[in-house]
Amino acid sequence: MAKKLVIVMANTDPRHGEELGAPIFQASVAAAMDYEVEVICTATAGRLMKKGVAEKLHVKEGSPKSVYDFIKDAHEAGVKCYCGSPNLELLDMKHEDLIPECSGIIGGAHLIEEVMENDDVRVMTY
Repeated sequence: MAKKLVIVMANTDPRHGEELGAPIFQASVAAAMDYEVEVICTATAGRLMKKGVAEKLHVKEGSPKSVYDFIKDAHEAGVKCYCGSPNLELLDMKHEDLIPECSGIIGGAHLIEEVMENDDVRVMTY
């Protein structure tokens, strides 16, 4: 049985808030079920790891809960969120621009190793 879930947000566009709820919520649920969970934000989803971005986004218009609130809930549940290393250059970000809930910056080799070398990992992509 798998012990770890890796959620890759590569095709999820922060300009469409309704796309952001499911992967972050599912990460929280998996963590609550005692799975090790990583969320890797890359491509346009990498913007979510930049300070000030997720606070302005909402899954549903008019909702008092921001996407950043969902990220904080996931973090409190034990989810580790990462920013893909290409995002730093792509989005003109520095390490100090990342939200406190971001566990770090990872490259493509990390995901490939997780998938190819660990039989106890499952991957979901958004």
